Amino acid sequence: MNFKALLAAGALLATQSFAIVGVGFHYAPGFGTKMKAAEPATIADKIELSHEGFDGMMQGFGFKAWVDILPVIDIEATLNIQFGSYDASLWVENPSLDGQVVKTEIPLEIELGGTPFGKANPKFVAMTGDLSITYPITFLPIIRPYIGGGLSYHLNSFVLNQKFACSFIQPNTFEEVAAIALDPTMDDATKSQALQAKGQEMKVQIQDKAVDEGLKTSIGGHILIGTRAKLPIIPIAAYANFKYYIGGDYPEEIDSGNMTAEVGIGLAI
Repeated sequence: MNFKALLAAGALLATQSFAIVGVGFHYAPGFGTKMKAAEPATIADKIELSHEGFDGMMQGFGFKAWVDILPVIDIEATLNIQFGSYDASLWVENPSLDGQVVKTEIPLEIELGGTPFGKANPKFVAMTGDLSITYPITFLPIIRPYIGGGLSYHLNSFVLNQKFACSFIQPNTFEEVAAIALDPTMDDATKSQALQAKGQEMKVQIQDKAVDEGLKTSIGGHILIGTRAKLPIIPIAAYANFKYYIGGDYPEEIDSGNMTAEVGIGLAI
């Protein structure tokens, strides 16, 4: 057996296993992030707002581009979009019937501006752009482990809570609801219908405001460990990363887990 030919074949295999640049798409769940639920809280007389929470894992997806050609280090850029869904509702207190208070639920659906989601149950959306410098272990053919870190740019949506709803409801709306609730000329059935109509009106106002609200931005960092795998000649690569985030601002209801996994496949040229 020609030992030199074997070494040359091994070197050729290693060099052909990795590419100059690559782009990919991946599944990107976030771990440990929690959102606190909120009990019904008054936003107008006889009208309350509540929201549920979520716990554990945020679903997500993302895109990645990387450069392998640089000496010593590699560079990769990533965009991840993660989200957790929760229910939110307006509660309209109907006039007391037989001494009991009856509340009617008006479920809320909203559309968040700046996100790829249409009108649906409210979502907390976290969009993160990462620029990473990685140090690869290059002596292995086909598989390339690496470690690294870099900067992160966070864009987070708001939480549909009492503070948000009350921030744009006009004072005359509160006055109109109070006037209905206290009007001695209305019977209970008429009051109930009028309050339901006001609740629906507030629902539309909340939906309109949510589209215009936009995303809150902040800057942080991250560290990562990962690996890419690519067969010789075939321009397809698979990759898996684990990231831990440092910094970033979130709404007070959100307890961020700061951990994300990325598992995907891409075109490596």
